[in-house]
Amino acid sequence: MAQRYRREISVAVAIVLICVLMAMTAPGFFSVENQTDLVLANIPVLIIAIGMTLVILTGHIDISVGSMFAICSVASGVFARMGLPVIAAGLMACIAGGLLGAINGALVAAVRIPAIVVTLATMVALRDALRWTTQGAWIQDLPAGFQWFGLSQNASAFVTTAVAVTLLVLAGWALRNLAAGRAVYATGSDVNAARLAGIPVPGVTFWVFVITGILTGCAAVLNSVRFNQIPSNAGMGLEMKVVAAVVVGGTAITGGRGTVLGTAFGVVLLGMVGPALTFLGISAYWERALQGTIILVAVAMDSARLRTRSHASNAAAATRS
Repeated sequence: MAQRYRREISVAVAIVLICVLMAMTAPGFFSVENQTDLVLANIPVLIIAIGMTLVILTGHIDISVGSMFAICSVASGVFARMGLPVIAAGLMACIAGGLLGAINGALVAAVRIPAIVVTLATMVALRDALRWTTQGAWIQDLPAGFQWFGLSQNASAFVTTAVAVTLLVLAGWALRNLAAGRAVYATGSDVNAARLAGIPVPGVTFWVFVITGILTGCAAVLNSVRFNQIPSNAGMGLEMKVVAAVVVGGTAITGGRGTVLGTAFGVVLLGMVGPALTFLGISAYWERALQGTIILVAVAMDSARLRTRSHASNAAAATRS
C-alpha cells in the first residue's frame, strides 16, 4: 500500500513539514481568516485539477482551462444580469464550459491533433475572443442575489467547500470502481492494448475533455460569486497552477497512473507556498521559482521511476531468455 501511494505520502509529509515550520515561526498563518481565504482561493484550482487529472491520466493535457475559466466567469455574470437565478446562470456557465471542452475533445479524439497543439490554440483564441468581445470591461451591476449565492458569506463558503469535497470524493470513487474510470487508466497506460480490450479510446478522450470543461465552468461560478464584479481577464496563469498540482500530486505526465487524492494534496502544497513565503517575510516573487522547482523534482522522480521499472523489466526478460 505504501509503495503504491508513495508519491501521495511524500506530498502529505511535505505539507506536514511546512505546517510545522509555520507553527514554529509564524503561527498567524493558521488564523481562521487566513485559512478561510486559502481554502476559497484554491477551491477553483482543485475543481479544475480533478478534470485535469482525468485528461493527464489518458496521456493528454489541457492548457486552455485558464481561458475557459475566464469565459465561464463572464458567462455566469452575463446570464445573471439577464435575469436568470444564480443557480440557473451557474448551470449555463457549466454548459458553456462543457461545449468548449467538447471542441478540444473533438479535435484531439476525432481529428487526432496533439492535445498540446489544440489547447494552446484554443487558449489563445478564446482569451483574445473574450478580450475583443468585452473590450476588457469587467462585468458589473450584478444582481443582489448573485454574490455569495444570496447567502451569508459563511454559508456560501460552506456550500462552496461542500461542492468541492463532493466532486473530489465522486471522482475518486468513479476512478476506482466504475468501468469508465478503469478505461481512463487503461487508455493512458497503453492505447493499443486499450483498443484491443474493446475500450472506445476516442470516446474516453473526448469525454475527459468535456468533463474538464464542465468542472472549469463550475469552478468559475464558485469563484465569481465571491465578488460583486467579474474581471474579464480572470484565470491568468491558472493552467500552470492546475497542471502543476496534478503532476506534483503524483499523476504521471505520460498518463496511466495517479489519483485525485494526490491531486488534492498537490493543490494544498502549492497553494500554501505563496502565503507561507509572505508570512516568513520572503518576497512573493520566489513563489513561482519554488513551484517550478517542486514540479521539476516531481517530474524527475517520475522519470527515475520509469527508468528503474524499464531496467527491471529488461533484466527479467533477459533472465527468462
